[in-house]
Amino acid sequence: MSKYMLIMRGADETNAAMMASIDEAMAATGRFIEDMMKAGVLVAAEGLDDPGQGVVVDFAGEAPVVTDGPYGETRELFGGYFLLDVATKQEAVEWAKRVPAVRGSKIEVRRVAEADEVPQGGENDGRI
Repeated sequence: MSKYMLIMRGADETNAAMMASIDEAMAATGRFIEDMMKAGVLVAAEGLDDPGQGVVVDFAGEAPVVTDGPYGETRELFGGYFLLDVATKQEAVEWAKRVPAVRGSKIEVRRVAEADEVPQGGENDGRI
């Protein structure tokens, strides 16, 4: 089994559409989470706060610069995720196709690297 992250991506327009029917969206998401739990594939699921409440730490210069969020472009914001433990990428894609998302949003499917796939040791500049 491999872990896959279903990353919810939206824009200002899709976020507004979701908020316009938030009760319906939350109920549909609750049913989707229940389906994943029953199937035994759900590891975690989290939504993120309003991007305007976050900060951005920019490492472009010599010292990190912190600015109020969100990123300069809000065309596609990371809104939350579902973390699944499934047998194949195709199975993760099938779950992603079932996410109760509003028209215009996107779900990015990414495999989570295993511990033995992450380089160990070596020189770096302090960044991950």
